[in-house]
Amino acid sequence: MMRVAVAILNWNGSNLLRRYLPQVLEHTTYEGADVIVVDNASDDDSREYVFSLGSRCQWLQLDRNYGFAGGYNRAVAQLSHYDAVVLLNSDVAPASGWLEPLVACLEANPNVAACGPKIKDDKDRRMFEYAGAAGGFIDIFGYPYCRGRVFDSVEEDRGQYNSDIDALWVSGAALMVRTQDYLDCGGLDEEFFAHMEEIDMCWRLRNLGRRIVCVGNSEVYHLGGATLNSSNPRKTYLNFRNNLWMMIKNHTSSVWVLILLWRMILDGVAGAKFLFTGKASHCWAIVQAHFSMWGSLPLMLRKRKSIQQSVIANTMPQEILKGSIVWKHYISHTA
Repeated sequence: MMRVAVAILNWNGSNLLRRYLPQVLEHTTYEGADVIVVDNASDDDSREYVFSLGSRCQWLQLDRNYGFAGGYNRAVAQLSHYDAVVLLNSDVAPASGWLEPLVACLEANPNVAACGPKIKDDKDRRMFEYAGAAGGFIDIFGYPYCRGRVFDSVEEDRGQYNSDIDALWVSGAALMVRTQDYLDCGGLDEEFFAHMEEIDMCWRLRNLGRRIVCVGNSEVYHLGGATLNSSNPRKTYLNFRNNLWMMIKNHTSSVWVLILLWRMILDGVAGAKFLFTGKASHCWAIVQAHFSMWGSLPLMLRKRKSIQQSVIANTMPQEILKGSIVWKHYISHTA
């Protein structure tokens, strides 16, 4: 039987733990699973609440707040005796029987490094959730999209995506990954701080020849926006900067530099749209993201050199759209 750690990262989130942890414990019925709260040195009453639940939930204490990526990296290193770890956000409510299909996917497919459930909106459980939906992809310019969500267009779940599918990434809100694969690829990039670090890690795993799968008969409900909501320019900054970073690190196209330059032009268009719609702070966030990208370029190029030396095949994974999702969605209307 596969041993699985369901790891919930927490920092001063006792309100979310009270709302969601009982649902995680109720619906995590897989016999080989342990639910573990990984705490980033909280100073609220999170510890007292988790300990009040008794042996149903374990507690893993970190010595300080390492953020999302750093917290999970240190947790997985301490949980290496488990076969797989589920990175589960503290604002996620799993559906009944959610974990068994994920375990079955890994057990039946040794070449699958990571998998995830359908991510649906906890505020309206009929709808897919923006950040994960039913399996993630990117286009050649690095723009992420999902089955069930393209840009701001989010679909209702009518069972149309109940089949399993190979994806480029699955959401970090509920991501199951083999522990050894996580450690072998270097885990989450702590430079990212927040946003897109799971896409970056999944892309690295794909470049190593490993598969990522969205499992259609497993689902969870995600609140979303618990850290930063979409109206916060800080989120815009992190999304654009981190997206540029992961392109520099992971793009295997022989003309990746030209693709990156085109991407910068497209970012300029996005910035202009923000400016002319009265969102100047978001436009400035994109400008700052590009300044940060250029300032950190030597570091990212060193990371790229290390990553590209391990690439199995010097071709783009098939889960990367060879064209533009902007064109397909807004102009040709085929996505």
